Amino acid sequence: MTKAIRIHEHGGPEVLKYEDVEVGVPGPGQARVRQTAIGLNYIDVYHRTGLYPPGPLPAIVGLEAAGIVEEVGDGVAEFRSGDRVAYANPPIGAYAEERLMPADRLVGVPEGIDDRQAAAMMLKGMTAQYLLRRTYRVQAGDAILVHAAAGGVGLIACQWAKHLGATVIGTVGSDDKAALASANGCDHPIVYTRENFTDRVREITGGEGVAVVYDSIGKDTFEGSLDCLRPIGMMVSYGNASGPVPAFEPGMLAAKGSLFFTRPSLMTYTAKRDDMVAGAKELFGVVKGGHVSLTVNQTYPLADAAQAHADLEARKTTGSTLLIP
Repeated sequence: MTKAIRIHEHGGPEVLKYEDVEVGVPGPGQARVRQTAIGLNYIDVYHRTGLYPPGPLPAIVGLEAAGIVEEVGDGVAEFRSGDRVAYANPPIGAYAEERLMPADRLVGVPEGIDDRQAAAMMLKGMTAQYLLRRTYRVQAGDAILVHAAAGGVGLIACQWAKHLGATVIGTVGSDDKAALASANGCDHPIVYTRENFTDRVREITGGEGVAVVYDSIGKDTFEGSLDCLRPIGMMVSYGNASGPVPAFEPGMLAAKGSLFFTRPSLMTYTAKRDDMVAGAKELFGVVKGGHVSLTVNQTYPLADAAQAHADLEARKTTGSTLLIP
């Protein structure tokens, strides 16, 4: 038996229960992983509440962790017992001391990256990688807007975009978060609680607008984000922290400057193993090269996952948060 956090119903943080579970031996194509650090992400909240149904209940939530391979099943040639691995993709079930994973969804962790870094970077860092390098390929000289710039994805995206030569504008909720974003590559942090971010973006860009908006907030920032874009700019809506984006007429995009709109997900961008491995390699490279540093600002025992969720939803966290088995 091993310990895990399970939900038996959807609801608030209180539905997260610390329980004994049976893991079993790995079947063909599987690896049993002893997890050393588990990433906390907002998508875990969506699974907990049922916004993104996790499947049959009871369920173990979580999509990101790092650890050690304990045993592999038949047909697994890439990994063996003792290998350090990490992942940030389905099947959900990361909130556990040990678990079974499809081996083809794991990536090896290179020397120079420790387990906590790996767990902190995989989902957020791989998200930043596909946003900046594939959804809209940021170029030197681009002005970009990153919402929640002091969050886990935001801090990585700001650093990476700065490394690519972009002018980075970010929204944050407080002066402390503005200072944190600024220290991580954000040229122009905007405290949205007292400033109109759309007006400030137009002011910063001399009225031109930005090439791309990376928006994980959703409903509250959607129209303002569109109004930040230059003609033929791209609106990337990749999260719903304030609720889903409301329905809108596509003609709005034409009226605001022939804009592009996309709602991507990491799971699509990493569905092919070659894409997943290439993205992880690029991510590990910018971290090892010192261009992106990981900020693990909060750690909680796995048993305290409910408190971690409560703090995340209350926007009390910055950077990356880990659960430690």
